[in-house]
Amino acid sequence: MIKSSEYLRVRYSETDQMGFVYYGNYAQYLEIGRVVLMKKIGISYREMEEEGIAMPVRDLNITYRKAATYDDEIRVDCEVREMPESKMLFHYKVYREETILIEASTTLLFMDIATKKLCKPPQFLLAKMKPFFS
Repeated sequence: MIKSSEYLRVRYSETDQMGFVYYGNYAQYLEIGRVVLMKKIGISYREMEEEGIAMPVRDLNITYRKAATYDDEIRVDCEVREMPESKMLFHYKVYREETILIEASTTLLFMDIATKKLCKPPQFLLAKMKPFFS
């Protein structure tokens, strides 16, 4: 299993008229969690794209538990629990201190940028992930 955590501070522009983080902004927090996790294993999205592989999001599922507000420090925990075969599943929890704000998951696919067709995960990604699952 691969795990990562990233701390963020909620900006005023991310909140709605009620003072809560606008629900759509949580997708950006999840993306930050994915990027941090990928960097932890030694891969960046830029490198993936330079190698001709894109990772489009197929599914996004969020359960909202509590609201974050302006200036809250939040923690985005991200996990990959299994080696990818045709897709990569990310699991998330976003916290304020020890309070769970949301639980979420995203499913990302692998796509050949040149052909725009789905493909298997690249070997260089699997090689970098393998030590976390041994």
